[in-house]
Amino acid sequence: METDYKSLMQKALIEIRELKSKLAVLEGEKSEPLAIVGMGCRFPGDADTPQAFREILRQGIHAVTEIPPDRWDINDYYDPDPDALGRMYTKNGAFLRGIENFDNSFFGISPREAETIDPQHRLVLEVSWEALENAGIAPNSLFKSSTGVFLGISTFDYAAIRLGANGPSGIDAYLSTGSYMSMAAGRLSYTLGFTGPSMSVDTACSSSLTAIHLACHSLRKRECHTALACGVNLMLIPELTINFSKAGMLSPDGRCKTFDSSADGYVRGEGCGVIVLKRLSDALRDGDNILALIRGSAVNQDGPSGGLTVPSGPSQEAVIKEALRSSGVSPDSVSYIEAHGTGTSLGDPIEVGALGAVFGKGRSKEDPLIMGSVK
Repeated sequence: METDYKSLMQKALIEIRELKSKLAVLEGEKSEPLAIVGMGCRFPGDADTPQAFREILRQGIHAVTEIPPDRWDINDYYDPDPDALGRMYTKNGAFLRGIENFDNSFFGISPREAETIDPQHRLVLEVSWEALENAGIAPNSLFKSSTGVFLGISTFDYAAIRLGANGPSGIDAYLSTGSYMSMAAGRLSYTLGFTGPSMSVDTACSSSLTAIHLACHSLRKRECHTALACGVNLMLIPELTINFSKAGMLSPDGRCKTFDSSADGYVRGEGCGVIVLKRLSDALRDGDNILALIRGSAVNQDGPSGGLTVPSGPSQEAVIKEALRSSGVSPDSVSYIEAHGTGTSLGDPIEVGALGAVFGKGRSKEDPLIMGSVK
């Protein structure tokens, strides 16, 4: 029996073309942009919508105020001497108003349990609902769907308040569910019936951006079809501000002088922001209002540097280059950078140096790279 080599070759070529086609689809999925289709926020200056926040930026409104008495009595803790024990050398911060307000019945939570829930967790529930509405998505329509939650959160002031006020005898069944950072993401998924990945992320100042990176990664791997990427922070007790004062991190006058020779520290602030993400192809299919695209992202760590909290210029260069590579974007096509901008004489020069090393080559005065930082 003769072997039909021509037929075998034709069959093999067909199979190779099919495999190449499948590979192209997979490669396309790995590099597909992610669409931001909805946003929600609560920021200082009564910026309770993206439109209100944009207006604050447009008008250059300074939303920093003196620490309000519903947080702590500044007279009990303020001292201009940075070495004064148990004191902070600043009176300022950027605060939200009305954080005590929460419609627990709207989310099916009893009054007793609502009292035990960290206000940060409550904000995540409220702003996520608003972000979905902004996206034109009925939150109830995502019940039992593979929607993911990725939340940047770092502090647990409310748990400290409750433990300090009540002691061990005041611990009830709700302490962990109302306080643990993991529960903030878990409660959102539980309340709205999401079955996709759900996680709280703590990488300090980069927590919310890391949450976005993880959300994009999960969408590209098809672990979820829609993702909520969130960030939240509230300042309810003075201890961390005292700590940052002792470390010399804070601006005494409540002004964050980013990229300025007079930079002398940053200003602590509160807020909650949520974006709704989909794969671009899905957003186009669903007729969503696409607000922006995320083409790529990257995460790394400083590694060895001048100190635990000291950034590394080479590591910053590396992560910027990797973000560009994953995006398929060339440095000379970037015209604006929203920077971290610590407002410190240590962090700002390192960040600007890293950005200059990646984006500065070959640029002319006619094609400047503009940098800014919303603080």
